[in-house]
Amino acid sequence: MLIVKMMLEKFLFLLFSIITLTSCSSRSVEIRTFCERDKIGNYKIKWETDPPMEGIMKLYVSDYPDRFNKSRPVGHVHIGDNITTYITNDNVTCKYFMLTFNDRYPRIVGSRSVPMDEVENLRDIGGYTNESDHITNWGKIYRSGQLHNLTMLDSIRISKLGIKTIIDLRTEEEVFLAPVDYKDATIVHIPVSLGNFKDIFQRLMTGRVRKGDGILFMQDLYLQFITENSPQFAQALDLFTDKENYPILFNCSYGKDRAGFLAALLLAALDVPEETIYRDYSLSGDYVNIRRMDEFARNLSSDAQETITVMLSTNEALLDLAFRKIKKDYGSVDKYLSKELNLTDKKRAQLKDIMLF
Repeated sequence: MLIVKMMLEKFLFLLFSIITLTSCSSRSVEIRTFCERDKIGNYKIKWETDPPMEGIMKLYVSDYPDRFNKSRPVGHVHIGDNITTYITNDNVTCKYFMLTFNDRYPRIVGSRSVPMDEVENLRDIGGYTNESDHITNWGKIYRSGQLHNLTMLDSIRISKLGIKTIIDLRTEEEVFLAPVDYKDATIVHIPVSLGNFKDIFQRLMTGRVRKGDGILFMQDLYLQFITENSPQFAQALDLFTDKENYPILFNCSYGKDRAGFLAALLLAALDVPEETIYRDYSLSGDYVNIRRMDEFARNLSSDAQETITVMLSTNEALLDLAFRKIKKDYGSVDKYLSKELNLTDKKRAQLKDIMLF
């Protein structure tokens, strides 16, 4: 009986140990990071931990998101401070940061926006977490407005990003009037139609627009992305499955509509949640300067000015309209990607292998 009792006690002790260890390890630490950059080049880095942690956050910096010298932190602060600033007067090179928390839980973060002199809305689509807790790589894919009037510093900034391929989604007429002003990358022109833009432009100039015409034009444009321009988006997506093309920059006029829809498709293909996709889409509202059109619109009618504002603004309802159209016609975004855009399981796996860690 004594032996049986000892064996039972040992079994209960082992069982308790397993339960305790499982319980402790299952409570993973959630860490959210954020980085923003000012025009001088300084970076403000923020973080939150759940549950709250005590200890030291060490900061490492690099020009490359996949290369850090872990023996040389550039700073350290208390984790509970939740913020630090990296001071630099370098407004040309993008910096990336690794944060460790008590020498554990490394997190890589960069500034999503790349400040430029004459380019609207240039930003990185790295740092997004997908449904399987994988994160999109920084420094691989960028999106922007047109690249027709680069300053010398703008050209250096793009060069520092290492861009190898530029996908230009503008129409042939747009390219003719404002060609890409960068020579050190392969430029692939995949024209995506602007719908009946010529018609609405003529009506703007002659004062024959009504309130709401801008909304109808934009709704038609987004529906035409699916009904008329799927082959173009399929061609563009195919370029992202070849690692030799990276880093890639894709652009349109303001980097918010044609580029915004392509970015949404890319993130969907990487299994990024729709909530995050919509949030990325909406960021164009922060980085497109519609005030640049003030001089052009000043002498137009109030209806024309309102129409221009609508066309240049970022409206999440437009992306939602397109996604609802896709789901209605194809059943899901995944089926649209595979059946209509020819993003096979193999190609999607190649894309994930390049873009997720």
